[in-house]
Amino acid sequence: MDAVDLGVNLFVALFALVDPIGNLPIFAAATAGATLRQRISVSALICLFAVLFLGFFFFTGLGLLQFFGISLAAFRIAGGILLLFLGLDMAREDFLKMFADADAVADAGDVRGYAKRRFQRLIVPFAIPLMIGPGAISAVIIQAGEAERIGPAATVASLVAITAAGLVSFVCFSLTGPISRILGDVGMAIVVRVLGLILCALAIQFILAGLAEAIPGMFSSIATTPYPSGGH
Repeated sequence: MDAVDLGVNLFVALFALVDPIGNLPIFAAATAGATLRQRISVSALICLFAVLFLGFFFFTGLGLLQFFGISLAAFRIAGGILLLFLGLDMAREDFLKMFADADAVADAGDVRGYAKRRFQRLIVPFAIPLMIGPGAISAVIIQAGEAERIGPAATVASLVAITAAGLVSFVCFSLTGPISRILGDVGMAIVVRVLGLILCALAIQFILAGLAEAIPGMFSSIATTPYPSGGH
């Protein structure tokens, strides 16, 4: 694998794991009533945070886990438990209401203040762990080790991939207005509940993978890798 392949693989993995399209209904609910400028400002802050956060883990992730004596298996299990609770919350009727902001219209002229307040509210649980979950962080940490083996070009390609994933997410979130109008409140609630179910399943998959890595032979390979590449 060369530097370009590594960068492309990381971008594809991050796009799937950050899942800006799947997170659109939640972002739409969190910025309901906001103007286009307000929504763009919030999107820019969240996506910039995501890029910086993933970049930080790219350079320090392995070292941090080693410093605290945390195995990647333990990190996957902990992240899976956190995602499981979030997925259960998403299945609740009032999940979208917890992101609502009644002051969006009143703050129409204060783009910077609104964006800062919404950003602080959405760091957890939207940016972390909904966007930047254990899967995204694990992918960045694993690719960092691979980039170190290949050389400086792979490091640059990986950083470009992280930045590109952030830019694509920014574009998706900035265009939530038309999508939210098409779906409506009922449509967004349905999408979020379905995503909650998928997130719960994904969380269980992270926990199974972590346990299988920590205790080899505990689970069947069908449970930990249900769809191996090339399998039918």
